[in-house]
Amino acid sequence: MQQEQVVREVAAWLGRRLPDGWFTGPPEVTADGEEILVIGPLADGGEDPLDRARRFREETREPRVLLAAELERRYRRKVSWGVDCGGERLLFTTLSVPVMTRLRLPERRVLDTLIDAGVARSRSDALAWCVRLVGTHEADWIQELRSALVAVKRVRAQGPNP
Repeated sequence: MQQEQVVREVAAWLGRRLPDGWFTGPPEVTADGEEILVIGPLADGGEDPLDRARRFREETREPRVLLAAELERRYRRKVSWGVDCGGERLLFTTLSVPVMTRLRLPERRVLDTLIDAGVARSRSDALAWCVRLVGTHEADWIQELRSALVAVKRVRAQGPNP
């Protein structure tokens, strides 16, 4: 099942099942092959955003776990939760998925430099830091690339089946 379809289905499913008052708007849903991430907007409420997020986490733990279990059975992916409150984003649970890669000496030296400088604790942490940096600084380019991939999939689907 395509990630975009999973996102649409999960968003609609949650729209029918989330308790009233949890969020100030529809949650942001993202997904990949291993995880579905649901981030809901919280009202500021005049309190410290992190305190508000932590209180929400504790107050909604049991129903969130039940919703996640149902989604996990249906989509065979872990479900993670988070909130956006006062411009602060707090993720409650997320997966950390190992990704195998082969790096040559020059790439390993970059990672080791980040470790030596105290930017990262390990090569894995350094690689994650690099990916976040590219994602932040090249967000427009990455979005354009994703849009192009959607167009390629659409054209491929219209062609002859192999």
